[in-house]
Amino acid sequence: MSYTVAIVGRPNVGKSTFFNRLLEQRKAIVDDISGVTRDRQYGMSEWNGKTFNVIDTGGFVPDSEDIFEKEIRKQVKIAIEEADAIVFMVDVTTGITDLDEAMAHLLRRSKKPVYTTVNKVDNHERELESAEFYGLGFSTIYTVSSINGTGTGELLDAITNNISLSDSEETVRENELPKFAIIGQPNVGKSSLLNALIGQERTIVSDIAGTTRDTIHTHYNLFNKEFILIDTAGIRKKSKEKDDLEFYSIIRAIKAMDEADVCLLLLDAEKGITAQDVAIFSLAARKGKGIVLLINKWDLVEKETNTARDYEKRLIEKIAPFSDVPILFISVKDKTRIFKAIETALDVYANKQQKIPTSKLNEVMLKAVEAYRAPVVRGHIVKIKFVTQLPTHVPSFAFFTNFPNDIKTPYKNYLENQLRAKFNFKGVPIRIFFRKK
Repeated sequence: MSYTVAIVGRPNVGKSTFFNRLLEQRKAIVDDISGVTRDRQYGMSEWNGKTFNVIDTGGFVPDSEDIFEKEIRKQVKIAIEEADAIVFMVDVTTGITDLDEAMAHLLRRSKKPVYTTVNKVDNHERELESAEFYGLGFSTIYTVSSINGTGTGELLDAITNNISLSDSEETVRENELPKFAIIGQPNVGKSSLLNALIGQERTIVSDIAGTTRDTIHTHYNLFNKEFILIDTAGIRKKSKEKDDLEFYSIIRAIKAMDEADVCLLLLDAEKGITAQDVAIFSLAARKGKGIVLLINKWDLVEKETNTARDYEKRLIEKIAPFSDVPILFISVKDKTRIFKAIETALDVYANKQQKIPTSKLNEVMLKAVEAYRAPVVRGHIVKIKFVTQLPTHVPSFAFFTNFPNDIKTPYKNYLENQLRAKFNFKGVPIRIFFRKK
């Protein structure tokens, strides 16, 4: 199993500073995912050759005593459930507050290791003052200064001593597996799709709870293919059913999207693609995610010879300009083509990871530039001399030219279409940049 450490504490004790410091230990952060509600962030850290996940829980501001208690309990409980170990952060400059005591009370009942960490200890005097925190009832306290990093080494040594090498390797591996999110509006069949996939095969390795209760990560090992499926079930609808439903379904999709490599966007065949589906689609594309469109409930549509072809054509018009995406007609109920959907998602993931050798890229793309030149700018000929792929998560290409600011969208679209025609980027947004040579 992978190993997860949660940072908890009341507001302004320095949790996020500490979180950022942990993530900087390792320059290749897999992802620093910020929750939409800013209440939980998730990242990966490495120390002494061991890797672990880190969750930063947000502070919360009390309105009244009761809400206060409830909120603190909720935050800490979620962290306690998800994490293998807990960093309980307090602030030496304020001493022990009621809130710290309430939190300590909850943490003492947990079976998980708790590291009481006194922050903002950056001189000898504060070092002495930190002794007061033994009063919270934990046998060891760690003194750190998140801002300048003093003392963090000792704390991290203690944490990593509990992490086995196999857990560490599993954390790295899980962070490297393809992540697919099932997104779409309410009632299009997202949960049914997940259940159909789970029900079919019993080889789920483990159920990983996502960083928040509303995304569940399921680790799959099907047909010798491994991936993590992010399901966004579990956001409870608010009482003002109608207005909030739209809003929450969008927030839910965004949260899942941020964590995913490829989004499976589920549409209802009978309703067709709605404005909200187009909004979800464009957002995924802007975030640089791979996309597969799944038209569910296809079994309910009256069919003639070209029904699917015409449907696909209408769909492509709606999602233009980015229309180079796989479209599958499925029925979750009849389990038609649902495994094809996963295979397609794995293909899109592979397309997104591909790195094209510079020599090959130039050989192909400079020919395309010769075949159709960029329009003349103020009487000058636009020359593109060299192309290279940039080292980014989203396939991005830099074209070096004498007039980078004068190349217009139509020509940019031509270059993108050429890249798509010559190399397989189906389902993946492409970014094109023009730079001064």
